[in-house]
Amino acid sequence: MSTVFDTRVCELGEGPLWHPKRAQLFWFDIMGKRMLSQREGVAEEWTFEEHFSAAGWVDETTLLLASETGLWRFDLISGTRVKLIDLEANNARTRSNDGRADPWGGFWIGTMGKRAEPGAGAIYRLYEGVLQTVTTEITISNAICFDAARACAYYTDTVTKQVMRVALDGETGTPIGEASVFLDLTAEGLNPDGAVTDAQGNLWIAQWGAARVAAYDSEGHFLRAVDVGGQHASCPAFGGPDLRDLYVTTAAEGLSQDVLAQAPQNGMVFVQEDVAQGLAEPQVHL
Repeated sequence: MSTVFDTRVCELGEGPLWHPKRAQLFWFDIMGKRMLSQREGVAEEWTFEEHFSAAGWVDETTLLLASETGLWRFDLISGTRVKLIDLEANNARTRSNDGRADPWGGFWIGTMGKRAEPGAGAIYRLYEGVLQTVTTEITISNAICFDAARACAYYTDTVTKQVMRVALDGETGTPIGEASVFLDLTAEGLNPDGAVTDAQGNLWIAQWGAARVAAYDSEGHFLRAVDVGGQHASCPAFGGPDLRDLYVTTAAEGLSQDVLAQAPQNGMVFVQEDVAQGLAEPQVHL
């Protein structure tokens, strides 16, 4: 069973990033419009005027942040940020959601309607200064991550209960051809959320409403699950000294006051040690 890593409650915790150079975890409370972190037991927090949801690391003191209007270069020391490129900036109905760097130094980011309007979102890739569309008509973008062998990318539209897989060009990381269904959770009634891969090529995916992160091999076969102390597990990330610890964000969103009173840990970040061998998050190349 996982234990609480950070006691701050997020209405919608998302986007955990273990910075390999800083040995530090960052994550977001999307609805709270803040980025949180904890380093050597010291809590840190940055607040914004709009929704931010995901990050990649550029160097030891610089992050790439995704918000509802753009992708930003963010200085951790000064707290200043500079917009690099617009992200649906003229569409007030949408915001960013799940995102992750790919092994080529690109950054994938999904969007969705602020009220989860059907088909209002999309998934994009920022690479060499250009924002390319990967797929459209997404309701709730999630599970963006990449095969350890750099052969494919994964993503989901949570409402479909299906995780998709698309082949990638080995030189540039550009998607090739049509995506296909990698994992269908319809029969189990499970909701795929954020995901990450490990060094063996297994997919670890948070399952919203099920209080767990489940692992599947590269053929889509279930391996095992890690229990999480929050009902709405939203996204995992490997971290810790040897990248073997699994950190998981959760959300208090949609839970009744009775549930929250009985289980106040909902919305906190959890960790389980020595789960599997993770991979260092790739560096974003701007």
